[in-house]
Amino acid sequence: MDSHVNAPSGVRRGFLTRSRAAVSLLFLMNGFVVGCWAPKIPDFAERLGLSKFELGLMIIVFGVGSLVMMPIAGAQIARHGSRVVVRATAVCVLPLLLALTLAPNVITGAIALFLFGGFIGAMDVAMNANAVSVEQSMRRAIMSSCHAFWSLGGLIGSGLGGIVIAKLGILGHAQLATLLAAIFLALAWPMILADPPHPDAKKEKTRLPMVPLPWLLGLMALFSMVPEGAVLDWGALYLRQEMNASVALSGLGFAAFSATMAIMRFAGDLVRDRLGGVKTLRVCTLFAIAGMLLASFAPDAEIAILGFALCGIGISNMVPIAFSAAGNIPGLKPGIGISVVTTMGYSGMLVAPSVIGFVAEHVGFAVVFMALPVLLLVVLLFSKLAHYADGVSGGGH
Repeated sequence: MDSHVNAPSGVRRGFLTRSRAAVSLLFLMNGFVVGCWAPKIPDFAERLGLSKFELGLMIIVFGVGSLVMMPIAGAQIARHGSRVVVRATAVCVLPLLLALTLAPNVITGAIALFLFGGFIGAMDVAMNANAVSVEQSMRRAIMSSCHAFWSLGGLIGSGLGGIVIAKLGILGHAQLATLLAAIFLALAWPMILADPPHPDAKKEKTRLPMVPLPWLLGLMALFSMVPEGAVLDWGALYLRQEMNASVALSGLGFAAFSATMAIMRFAGDLVRDRLGGVKTLRVCTLFAIAGMLLASFAPDAEIAILGFALCGIGISNMVPIAFSAAGNIPGLKPGIGISVVTTMGYSGMLVAPSVIGFVAEHVGFAVVFMALPVLLLVVLLFSKLAHYADGVSGGGH
C-alpha cells in the first residue's frame, strides 16, 4: 500500500483506491459499534440498577475515556503513523460490546465504559488522520464521505439493534455485532494506507501545540458539533413537548436531520473539490443557521422537521472540513492537529447535551435552538481557516 504515496498523478486522482475503501470501512465499523451500543443502554442501566442520574454519570465516564485517550492517540500517530494506531485501537474496540454486556457490577461496568469511550475515541483520531493521508495521496477530498460512512454505520447499528435484541437476546446481539465489526476490520486490514512517521517525530516529546491554529479549528469543530448534539439528543423532545407532535412524528426530526446529513456527506467531497473548503464551509454554515432558526420559530412540527433537515444539510460537512484543515496545518503533524480538533469537537458533544437540558428546563427548547446560531456565526467568522483543507484538493479550486 505504500505505493499509493508515490503513485503517479493519474492514480492519485482515481475515484476509488484500496486505501480509500479501507478507511471507509474503518469509519463504518466505528459508527456501527457506537450505533450498536445505543439500544443496549436501557438493559445496561436495568442490569446494574442505575437511576437516570447514575446512568448520566456513567455516560460521562464514556466521555472521559474518549478525552483521555484521544490526545494519547494523536501522540502515537506522530511516532508510528496512523496505520499502526488505527489497527491497534480497532482490535481493542472489538471485545468491548461483550464486556459491557457481561459486566456484573457498577465498577466493572464503569471500567468497560471508560475503555469503550477511550478506544472508540482513539480509533476516531487515528482513522481521521489516516483519511487525511489518503486525501493527500489521492489529491482529492474524501473526508466528508468517510464521515458519511460513520453516519451510515451508526444508522445500521442503532436501526437493527432493537430488532436483533428482540430476536437473539442482549448477549446474542453483542456476539453478532462483534462478529460483524470484526468482518469490517478484517476486510479493511490489508488495504489500510501506510503513512510512515517523520524520522524526527520519534525523538520529540509529546506536547500540546503552541500555535493558535489547531485550537481555532478545534473551536470551529466544537461550535459545529454543539448544534448537532442538540438536534440528536433533544430534537424529538422539542417536537413532542413544545410542538405537540405524535410519538411517530417526533421521531422524524432526528430521521430528517440524519438522512440529509448522510446524503450531503456523500456529496460533500465533490462539492469541496469544486468550490474549495472556504466557500463550502460558508454555504454549509448559512444552511445550518437558516435551519436552526426555522426550527425554533416553526408554527408546527412539520415546519420544525423541515428546519432540522436544512440543519442536517449544513452541519454535514462543517466538521469534516475542520478535520481536513487540522490534518494539513503547515509544520504540524496530522495526528497532533486532528487530536486537538477531535478532542475539542467531541467534548462539545459530551458536555452540551446536559447543559442544554438544564437551560431548556427553564426557558424551553425553542429559545435554545434560537440561540445556537450564535455559535455558527463564530464558525462563519473563522471560515477563512478552511482553506487549509484545500491542501488535499490540489490547492482548492
